[in-house]
Amino acid sequence: MNKDYINRTTLLCLVVVISATFLTMIHQFLMAIFMAGLFSAMVSPLHHWLTAKLGGKENIASILMVVGIILLVLTPLAVIITLVITQAISVGQSVTPWVQGFIKEPTTLTALMEKVPYYEEILPYRDVIIQKAGELVGTISTFLIDSLSSFTKVTIDAIFSTIIMLYVMFYFLTMGDVLLQKILYFLPLDDSNEQKLLKRFTSVARATIKGTLIIGIMQGAICGVAFAIAGIHGPVFWGSLMAVLSIIPAFGTAIIWLPALIILALTGHFAGVAILAVLCGAVAGNLDNVLRPRLVGKDTEMHDLFVLFGTLGGISMFGLLGIILGPIVAALFITIWEIYGEAFKKYLPNVEVVLKKPQDLDPE
Repeated sequence: MNKDYINRTTLLCLVVVISATFLTMIHQFLMAIFMAGLFSAMVSPLHHWLTAKLGGKENIASILMVVGIILLVLTPLAVIITLVITQAISVGQSVTPWVQGFIKEPTTLTALMEKVPYYEEILPYRDVIIQKAGELVGTISTFLIDSLSSFTKVTIDAIFSTIIMLYVMFYFLTMGDVLLQKILYFLPLDDSNEQKLLKRFTSVARATIKGTLIIGIMQGAICGVAFAIAGIHGPVFWGSLMAVLSIIPAFGTAIIWLPALIILALTGHFAGVAILAVLCGAVAGNLDNVLRPRLVGKDTEMHDLFVLFGTLGGISMFGLLGIILGPIVAALFITIWEIYGEAFKKYLPNVEVVLKKPQDLDPE
C-alpha cells in the first residue's frame, strides 16, 4: 500500500478526531464566538476608519469599539429587558381579573352574544363558562409567571456569553483578516466558490441586521406607543413582543395588535381602536414594504417562505439569536445548492418541462 496514502489517511483521521474533540470541548462557547465574528464583520469598516484616525493603533481602536458597543448597545438593551420583565410579570398578574371582569360585566360582547342562535339554551351555563374561562386564564398567567421566574439563570448565561463575545471581538477586530485567510486556505473549495459563500454570508448577515432588527425595533416602538396612547397595560412588554414577532412575514405585529383592537371594539373604546388601526395597521404595518427594499437590497432578498421557515427554524434551534442565524443558514443553503448546480452541471440532466398544463395533455 502506498505510504503517502497511509500518511494522508492517518493525518485526515487525526484532524477529524482532534477537531471534533476540541469543538465538543468548547461547544458552550461556539455561539458567543460565532456572534463575535458576525458583529466584528459588521463593524469592521468602522474599525478600519477608526484605526486610520488613530494612526494605525489597532488595539486602541478595538478597545474603543468594544466600549462603544457596551455603552451604545448593551446598556440600553439591559434597561429595556428589565422594563420588559417587570411589565411582563405585571401583565401576567393582572390578566386574570381583567378577563373575568370583561366576561362578567355587561359590554358590547354581551349584546352580541344575545344575538347568537340558541343563546337562551347557553345562558344557564353562563356561570360555569365564566368559571372555566377564569381557571384557564389563571393557568396561563401562572405559566407565564413561572416561566419568567426562571429568567434569572438565562440572564446569568447571557451575561457570561456576552463577556466572552466582547473579549473575542477584540481579537477578531485586530486579527480577523488573518484568521479568515487561514479558514479559507484550509477550506478545500475553489476561490470563486469560497468568495461566493463569504459574500453571501456577509450580505445576508448585514441585510438581516439592518432589515429585520431595525424594522422590528421601529415597528415595536410604534406599536408600543400606540398601546400606551390607547391605555393598554404594559406597553413596553407588548411593544417588545411585537418587535420580535415582526420577523414573521405576512402576520408579524398583527398577531398582537389585531386581537387588542377587537377587544377594544367589543368594550366600546373606539378611540383606542382608531389609534391602533392608524399607528399599528397603517403606519407600522407598511414599514416593511417601504424600508426593507432600501435596507436589505434586491440582491439579498429571499422568498418569503425561506424567510419564514428560516426564521422560525432558527428560533427553535438557536433561541432568540435564530432571528439572525436562521435567515443566514437559509441563504447559505440556497447558495451551496447553486454552487452544486454549477460544479456538477455537466452531470445533471436538462429539464425543460416539469409539469404539463391541462391543455398540453393528450385528449386521448
